[in-house]
Amino acid sequence: MSGYYFEVREGRDFLAEEMPVEIVERKGKGHPDSLCDGAAEELSVALSEIYRKETGRILHHNVDKAVLVGGSSSAGFGGGKVSEPALLYIVGRATCEYKGKRIIDNESIKYLENRIAGWMMGQVPHLQQEHFKVKLLIRQGSEDLTAIFADDERAPRANDTSLAVGYAPLSQLETLVLETERFLNSPEGKRKFPALGEDIKVMGVRKGESINLTVAAAFVASRVGDRPAYDRMKKEITDFLRGEFVRSYTSRPVEVVINNADTDDSQYLTVTGTSAESGDDGQVGRGNRANGLITPYRPMSLEAVAGKNPVSHVGKIYSIMSQLIADRIVQAMPEAKQVYVYMVSQINEPINEPQALNVELWGLEANKVRADIRKIADEVLGSWREIRDGFMTRRWSIY
Repeated sequence: MSGYYFEVREGRDFLAEEMPVEIVERKGKGHPDSLCDGAAEELSVALSEIYRKETGRILHHNVDKAVLVGGSSSAGFGGGKVSEPALLYIVGRATCEYKGKRIIDNESIKYLENRIAGWMMGQVPHLQQEHFKVKLLIRQGSEDLTAIFADDERAPRANDTSLAVGYAPLSQLETLVLETERFLNSPEGKRKFPALGEDIKVMGVRKGESINLTVAAAFVASRVGDRPAYDRMKKEITDFLRGEFVRSYTSRPVEVVINNADTDDSQYLTVTGTSAESGDDGQVGRGNRANGLITPYRPMSLEAVAGKNPVSHVGKIYSIMSQLIADRIVQAMPEAKQVYVYMVSQINEPINEPQALNVELWGLEANKVRADIRKIADEVLGSWREIRDGFMTRRWSIY
């Protein structure tokens, strides 16, 4: 792994914490975009499991194009009805036949559609089978890409020329936004606030030292008896977040606003807990980046990670590698105030030999830590098997 271009330099821009304005967004697990990401990734994992069972290895696939067409519903205090189901389409390429053996046929497509449906209902517990439909449109991959694909003991060759960016550590605002959604959608959060659905979006804005958290949270209509109960629940959530919760992540003043679009005559009620039931649509790649956040004040890649194969698609693999390198630099060198890692591949070259790997860091002299950072980068690049298998076990959170 000595042949790749490697550079370390000292950062010249502001630290994220020192910027006068910072904006951070996270879309929760029940948001239509997140559902598309998760469904595409679940399909990749399912295909990989089938391939390993049938052939002993993961075969070529990229099922990273998904769109969720929102349904129609009517919700009121005490309940509601989904009148037209949402439609989830996943389009992609996969190996359907291997060495003369048919692997993906009509029966396996049906199994995969049912598996995705089960995953969807696991993400949004009030979502029932009649509320949505899943359709897979999978075709054989092109010969030029399948020809360079191999899952064996050699480092795979890159499936694409792609870039990825990782950074560490998270700022106070980034941590607060991430943990707010995670808590509200956690088992503990649901026990504390059982009327909350899973479609929760958090937008954090820091202006100077003041933070505003705007939370869009779908409520489950069957759990809310009337408008006073709805308003009371909103206040309980607001008071909880404003209290010890935010103090765990920042000492800055924090204002919390929940469902700011509510009026005297309207409120955010759903039958299922996701806006996908009633006109809101979703798409892979429009939601959170691979670190779980949308961060316009940080370097970002627009790469859609979910659904790409975990063996050779560097748009996916480098998203994890770059983040691991950044995290390990910060862990090994506590003086590092901020680290950015940029990686780019070259199609048909080994994935552990990127075209370029560039590290920017603040708080350290680049020439003094260059060798140590190179060692960390080499270790991460050499762990491609662990990273591949981590996608299979859902070790990596990628949206």
